[in-house]
Amino acid sequence: MTAVRQDAWSPDDDLILAEVTLRHIREGSTQLAAFEEVGERIGRTSAACGFRWNSCVRKRYEEAIQIAKQQRQKRNYLKKQAIVATPHVSSIAVYETEERAFSANAVSTEDALSVDSIIRFLRQFKTTYQDVSRQIKSFEKELRDKEDEIERLREENERLSKEVNNVQTDYRAVNDDYKTLIQIMDRARRLAVLTHEEEAKPRFKMDANGNLERIE
Repeated sequence: MTAVRQDAWSPDDDLILAEVTLRHIREGSTQLAAFEEVGERIGRTSAACGFRWNSCVRKRYEEAIQIAKQQRQKRNYLKKQAIVATPHVSSIAVYETEERAFSANAVSTEDALSVDSIIRFLRQFKTTYQDVSRQIKSFEKELRDKEDEIERLREENERLSKEVNNVQTDYRAVNDDYKTLIQIMDRARRLAVLTHEEEAKPRFKMDANGNLERIE
């Protein structure tokens, strides 16, 4: 079974991050606001989203970022032109006019580049997918090697534990024999001392006249 990190970014997460960030760029918002929105949608912190964007996802969408910036510039330009041309129009009407103009321009730009962008994105996604697949296979092999190593160490530990138990049993037996030998040697020493003392005492016998004489 392949172990998957709980904090790993999925392709869907990267796609949401790219779509929201590009939308904020087009609308003239900040990337921080985009990261906060993405974080709320996928359950991550804005800092994690920002790090993912700058370290990985941004590289795949360089051309899309430039298009979004151009659309933002055109959006701002059209907004200024609408305000200058119709100074007495209400703010709501100006906004609606600008939105229609921006949408028409965006459609024409996206129609011209959408096919190339999609093809490029799919190629990049395929390359990324292949890289991820290779990494997963490498991690699986490393995991199997670690499991084999753990099993080998477990068997080695069991063998050494049995050897230690055997050595401890032999040690207790030898220790008991040693104590018994010491006790035997101690008793033999005391008997030897008593025998020597008895032999060293003078002995006497009585002769026919009733006198005691020493026996050598």
